[in-house]
Amino acid sequence: MAKPTLTALVAEDEALLRRSLVETLGEAWPQLRIVAECEDGAEALEALAEHRPDIAFLDIRMPGLTGIDVAGAAGDVSPLTRIVFVTAYDQYAIDAFEHGAIDYLLKPVTAERLAVTVQRLQQRAGTAADSEAIAELGQRLGAQRGKPDATALTWITASAGRETRLILVDDVIYFRADNKYTTVVTAEGEAVLRKPIRELLEVLDGNLFKQIHRSTIVNLKAIASIVRDDSGKGTVRLRQRSETLSVSQPFMALFRAM
Repeated sequence: MAKPTLTALVAEDEALLRRSLVETLGEAWPQLRIVAECEDGAEALEALAEHRPDIAFLDIRMPGLTGIDVAGAAGDVSPLTRIVFVTAYDQYAIDAFEHGAIDYLLKPVTAERLAVTVQRLQQRAGTAADSEAIAELGQRLGAQRGKPDATALTWITASAGRETRLILVDDVIYFRADNKYTTVVTAEGEAVLRKPIRELLEVLDGNLFKQIHRSTIVNLKAIASIVRDDSGKGTVRLRQRSETLSVSQPFMALFRAM
């Protein structure tokens, strides 16, 4: 009886590196079927929930949700997926990977190193990554993320009709994608920012703002409560606004991990 074809997703925000990894994987493991190529953590999380692949190659540093965030939620949305982190971290971090017996690839990914990982994955087929080891790795590598990001955006200019407003980022309740633009919502009202939401993810403080949907980023300080329904989706109630925000099912796992 022929062995079942294994599936994988690749998440890397740099298009050239993502394409290179997919091509190198195709040469090293022709039988592996790539079911999703993702350009950010949010897309990777939704692809995990949709495809439940056997393997996920996750870049650690992605805008918004990091590879660590996605891996932490994988235990809920796709518990049998084997995680492979792709990283440019230094030797100290590599020691942390090996301490937890977690699969990793160091950038730039070489064919020789990928062959070792492929062999390891084939030997471990059918076994999921150790969730406790992933959590420990997140704590080791994420210690610096607990501090305020000194490079994060502190204020923005947004348009409300003919008026241009100067808005402190701390005063933003949530951001909502609006085609190529982004709606900025504060307690006083709404304005339009001429920047797509994906670019915002690269400059917002990840300790304060969390993505709860592909199209929504919320200020954690603005959340009054989160309610989960029977389908697994969530609803965010806000402190200073009457409307509620939807949390897609894969993203609910992120709140349980907090």
